[in-house]
Amino acid sequence: MAMLGEITHTTTYKYAKPVTFGTHRAMFLPRRGASARLLGWSAKTNPTSKIHWVTDSRSNTVTVMEFAEPASELTFTFQVRGVFFGIKGIESFPLASRADEIPVQYSPDEWTDLAGYLRPHADDPDGSLAAWTKSFVAGDQDQTVDVLRRILRTFRESFNYRSRDTEGTQSPGETLRTKSGTCRDYAWLMIEVLRRLGLASRFVSGYLYDQALDGGAVGMTGSGATHAWVQVFLPGAGWLDYDPTNQINAGFDLIPVAVARHPGQAIPLEGSWFGDAGDYKGMSVRVAVHKIGEIRDPSEG
Repeated sequence: MAMLGEITHTTTYKYAKPVTFGTHRAMFLPRRGASARLLGWSAKTNPTSKIHWVTDSRSNTVTVMEFAEPASELTFTFQVRGVFFGIKGIESFPLASRADEIPVQYSPDEWTDLAGYLRPHADDPDGSLAAWTKSFVAGDQDQTVDVLRRILRTFRESFNYRSRDTEGTQSPGETLRTKSGTCRDYAWLMIEVLRRLGLASRFVSGYLYDQALDGGAVGMTGSGATHAWVQVFLPGAGWLDYDPTNQINAGFDLIPVAVARHPGQAIPLEGSWFGDAGDYKGMSVRVAVHKIGEIRDPSEG
């Protein structure tokens, strides 16, 4: 089944008086391919800007905006309409036998292609991250699917989601120590755990479809803003989505926009402004993902 959906992503920055702006870069277009077909999109700014589009080294689409006039308020409005396909969970994909247990056995070509996603990126000065990682495979607990489920369950049972105003992503060690963080923090910690288990993993920034916005009974954590989760490469199945914030890895709830080795490569919107330090008065972000309709596969009956 596929969802015909519409995404509206609005970000507003406010300043005490008119300031000038440097180049801004945004990642808001869903990645096209097996999981999405885009029907139309638009990027608008106020004040107006000169816009062009580029593709980065990871095949993410980046919107580049150049501003010529100052303003005391800067607004970005991105809209997308597309067909988002429901991909079922890992249990529906046949894993290659070399992926059944940890450590997964990657082929020489896979090692070459996945090298950047296999090496841990974050430091672990006190060894706490390594110790926590080992707990997921203690004893005979080496079935890959079971390990992934165990990690997701641990986030659900032992961590507290906590939004914060500070920019950036906190270190995996800090997220583990406090047992709290945002979706980006959760994803980054899970990635570093998986890499230490020998699993190729990458950071994903995108959108979360929350059925509560369309009358559903249960809301998702992290909706109303951009979202982040993890993709794991398993031979026989390929890249699979895992969301430690909501414990989901199926359907069209997750709409990927950008993939990266680390969170700093997948910032939804970044740029510069020039004025006095006290001029900045804050920002607001609103993301809405609505289902317009459903498209069923004829084979489903």
